[in-house]
Amino acid sequence: MGFVIGVDVGGTFTDVVLRTEMVRRGTSGAFAVAKVLSTHYDPIAGILAGVTRALGDRDPTQVERVVHATTLATNAVLERTGVRVAHVTTQGFRATIPLGRYARVEEDRYDLRFTPPPPPVAPGDCFEVVERISAGGTVLTPLDPGSVRKAAAEIARRGIESAAVCLLHSYANPTHERQVAAILRESVKNVVTSSDVWPEIREYERATTTIMSAYIGPLMASYLSRLRERLAEIGIGAPIHVMESGGGVISAELAARRAVATIESGPAAGVLAAAGAGFPDAISFDMGGTTAKTCVVRGGRPEITHEFHVGGKGSFGGRRAGTGVPIKTPAIDLAEVGAGGGSVAWLDPAGALRVGPRSAGSSPGPACYGLGGREPTVTDANLVLGYLSSASIPLSHGLAGEALDRLAGPLGVPRERAAYAVHEIVSASMASAVHVVTVQRGIDPRGFALVAFGGAGPTHAARVAGRFGIGTVVVPPYCGVASAAGLLSGQLSTDRVLSRLDAPDPEALFASLASEAATDLGISPGAPGVRVSRSVDVRFTGQSHDLTVPWSADRALLESRFFQRYAEVYGFTQRGEIELVGYRVRVTTPADDTDPAMGTAADLATATAVSAEDGASGTGAGVRLAYFPETGGYGEVPVHIRSSMGACLRGPAVVEDAESTIVVPPGWSATLTESRAVRLTRSRP
Repeated sequence: MGFVIGVDVGGTFTDVVLRTEMVRRGTSGAFAVAKVLSTHYDPIAGILAGVTRALGDRDPTQVERVVHATTLATNAVLERTGVRVAHVTTQGFRATIPLGRYARVEEDRYDLRFTPPPPPVAPGDCFEVVERISAGGTVLTPLDPGSVRKAAAEIARRGIESAAVCLLHSYANPTHERQVAAILRESVKNVVTSSDVWPEIREYERATTTIMSAYIGPLMASYLSRLRERLAEIGIGAPIHVMESGGGVISAELAARRAVATIESGPAAGVLAAAGAGFPDAISFDMGGTTAKTCVVRGGRPEITHEFHVGGKGSFGGRRAGTGVPIKTPAIDLAEVGAGGGSVAWLDPAGALRVGPRSAGSSPGPACYGLGGREPTVTDANLVLGYLSSASIPLSHGLAGEALDRLAGPLGVPRERAAYAVHEIVSASMASAVHVVTVQRGIDPRGFALVAFGGAGPTHAARVAGRFGIGTVVVPPYCGVASAAGLLSGQLSTDRVLSRLDAPDPEALFASLASEAATDLGISPGAPGVRVSRSVDVRFTGQSHDLTVPWSADRALLESRFFQRYAEVYGFTQRGEIELVGYRVRVTTPADDTDPAMGTAADLATATAVSAEDGASGTGAGVRLAYFPETGGYGEVPVHIRSSMGACLRGPAVVEDAESTIVVPPGWSATLTESRAVRLTRSRP
């Protein structure tokens, strides 16, 4: 029987989960997990190290599928390391991208010397072609092939090898875009058209989405090609699948063609793991080495957005319009902050303590790793406080203490007070992300369970939950590799969209979109096991913004769904005439006959852990000094191993696992569930 492997590359660690393929409903497959330090100079080196550890003595030729979550696309946008792109548009609209759109936030509001960020394409690399199509799809000005060849010659002369074509109203009629692309491909290596990437209204957003696909597509294609070759060197010839931003899985070939769909690939996998934790209404809380991410799960399904922003200041991972580059593609609706175990604590010029967003990452890493890092980090602070021990990697108390002393001295406080201040500040920073996805949307978080995972999440989860009055925290088994496990529950899927104002024949339009999406997956939309979900973008007549609701041919039912969704989003009810703006399909097919609920908490309960360092292991049950201000500071607290903890224990206490530590503060109790998840419950005041 073959295996499937999930690989999640984080800022500090690379996580690998191996599972027996074709797990039948009601049975539990063989699992193995591995956690190794990420190798930023070559991410594939870390992947190979983790995969080799997880395989052990298993035959690599028996691996049938590798599912990968990657931050390659996100990092390329944030660090501006994508390829040079030429933007080709309709005559008269060359300045759309250079003018751009930017919202001043935080300190920018008061900066008299404010300089907006550079546009995704330099003004000189924007080109016009003679043509014009109306919003209804009528050709107003025929395409002039000579203008296209002139632009193509200049693009080639400049050595630009990637072009993004976004013509006015091409969603209504893509003929001109396809003709332009055909001419450009004679001299330009990579050409992407908006009608292929995301044919939706709103010119600026459609253009930036197309540009980002052209910007990162060659990088993604090269990376996945090299990954395939390197895996083949160790005997794995299985197909590679990539997690997309919306929580589905696509082939490596499709990921290279539609790279923009993978920008939120990494964070999406963890939300799927949280959704499978057994709580229909939950808040996913994923804290790794560099960032913390939150998402609301309602009715067992994560919230999905159809527009997010990348690379913006104060955007909370795409939450704030006008900060960063807008991307029009389905994505799990996350809020993200630069707060993780490797986040560096520092003093600003005024002497105030700050934490993050800069992270020590895996190299040099926190001071306690003993790899050359000297700056104090969140991990160092938690070690000084007695919340951590050597588990997936040996940790040095001495080095952590020396790093914290660099803060304690200037602040004039004892080492433990400085460490706890770091702990509190980073918890408050993460709470801001929870606030964004709940309170700011009118959602009362007290009715939700907080599902914590990531290497650092369980250490801070109870403190974060307490700020909102959340009374239940759930820590899944092997939570340190939960994102990699979530990859195994993703199913092959892809989306298609088309803007049409009140299309006269929606059924025919949906059928066409479903056929295109099925072609992307290499299947037939009518094949057994294939699911096609349909939805529409609806707005009140005369308004400019719309909301997505499930499709119904019954107009009264469709209106009712829109009115209900409108009340959920905006907090008040409204009635009126509606109009349909866009049509969407999502085609999903199981990658195998795996039960999607398997491969998360239930199967991880039987997993075999492989540590990042040979011989590293957690301490046994006992007591150790830990700092809890509620009980007066340092004191002896019980330390439990998850696998052998009692039926119920009361805080203060520490529960250790292979890759993470669960802190149970005073006023909280912890129980071990049948699936080996730890459930923390807050005592009522």
